[in-house]
Amino acid sequence: MTKSLLQRVGEVAAEVGAMARWRWQGDYKRWEKVPGHPVCEVDLEADALLRERLSALDPDAGWLSEETADSAERLLGTRTWVVDPIDGTRDFIRGRTGWAVSVALVEGGRVVLGVLDAPARGQQWRAEAGKGAWLNGKRLRVHDRDELPGSRVPADTLPRTDADLIGVPRPNSIALRTAMLAAGEVDLVATLRWGSEWDIAAAVLIAQEAGAMVTDALGRPIRFNSTRAEAFGVLASVPGIHQAAVQRLWGRAMKASAR
Repeated sequence: MTKSLLQRVGEVAAEVGAMARWRWQGDYKRWEKVPGHPVCEVDLEADALLRERLSALDPDAGWLSEETADSAERLLGTRTWVVDPIDGTRDFIRGRTGWAVSVALVEGGRVVLGVLDAPARGQQWRAEAGKGAWLNGKRLRVHDRDELPGSRVPADTLPRTDADLIGVPRPNSIALRTAMLAAGEVDLVATLRWGSEWDIAAAVLIAQEAGAMVTDALGRPIRFNSTRAEAFGVLASVPGIHQAAVQRLWGRAMKASAR
């Protein structure tokens, strides 16, 4: 039987994840691109391997990656690979498990295929537009909830204004935090800052295909493969609390969006 594109991308992500895991907790060069933004040579090795393997699967697709200089050529085609070779580099460098290889295929501004491979956790998440999301082969569905108070949020600490929420362990990878929503482990994931599309592309589809509502921090739809390749935050939640979350965070998001 011919393998689907999703299966083949899953195999590529697993190959790259296995390489990164072999290097994880070992010796490798690390530095800061700019203050506060760490990178290591494993990021670059993973990027090169992803580009080689994914380009072989779809040679006509454009390329957008955290570890590759951007080119406007990606805007000319109909499809673009959007990848983060290691999302959660801080956890990778610290020897923690909160990192993943993130691969998405974008077509017409929408993510049509997404894979997260988290080898240190023994997890691979997959999703295909209109067909569902899976974790290690198990179909996913978000938790059912209609009240914001008591909602579970991946957070080290919560501000006083959100004291009615429940903090749960927070991996450094925003992609993994969003995927936790798809698995019913949290009810709400939010960031209130400008961020890059490669951080969230695959995870957004995984969450959506599991039944979550996903917007930017102001409640607006997110379009991928944009000119700047950025979105203002992400607000992903179970459907029953999304509007309440947008309303609660609106003032903070508006203040943070000005730059």
